[in-house]
Amino acid sequence: MRSRLLPAGTLAAAVATALLAGGCGSGDDWSRPHAKATAVGTPGPGFLPASSPAPEATITPRPGSWNGVRPSEGYRVVLLTAGADRRTRTLVNAVTEWAEEERVSLRTITATKPADFVPSISRAIELKPDLVVSAGDDLVDPLALVTPNHLDQQFLVVGAELAEPTANVTAADWAGASFRGEGLGMSSTYDSASFTPERAGRDVRAGVAAVLTGLTGNVIWLD
Repeated sequence: MRSRLLPAGTLAAAVATALLAGGCGSGDDWSRPHAKATAVGTPGPGFLPASSPAPEATITPRPGSWNGVRPSEGYRVVLLTAGADRRTRTLVNAVTEWAEEERVSLRTITATKPADFVPSISRAIELKPDLVVSAGDDLVDPLALVTPNHLDQQFLVVGAELAEPTANVTAADWAGASFRGEGLGMSSTYDSASFTPERAGRDVRAGVAAVLTGLTGNVIWLD
């Protein structure tokens, strides 16, 4: 998948474009209930573990085994983001490009200060999407606080993970991006240079495939 990293000054325009593309592609104004989202296609060999994983397990799928899975038409996603650093922008770009390619109905909520973090998660839940995708380390601790109280809402954390996720929180992560909250700090393997457009794109697709196939509440490890 060809990707590009946009400068901070053009990020808002990129998000607006993705929102417009998602809305126009599906004709979905989110004002009405819609059919339950399903997976289109099946994952390749090596994606699903041989036996049901334990809660909070780390699963390492075979590279590319997620490529045969995409969401059904009308899939609704809220992208929840905080932070203007290069790492977060890379993840945001990956989500918006994926949404354009898969014609996902995408809405974006950006939290600009710590006081906005928990309310922004609540706003995302109120929209009743099929999936909330979180990008940005600043949201990890607020998500750990809110998500256990909304078990009927699926979340995907990209480029980070929750230390003790509930069954509705899936993470797609790798060694260079293994932030798990302020209490644990940065992993010794953390590497900001590992946040490349190509890796972020794989992270998003593998994480969404896990949610669509019911492999939730776990960490999808891409290294």
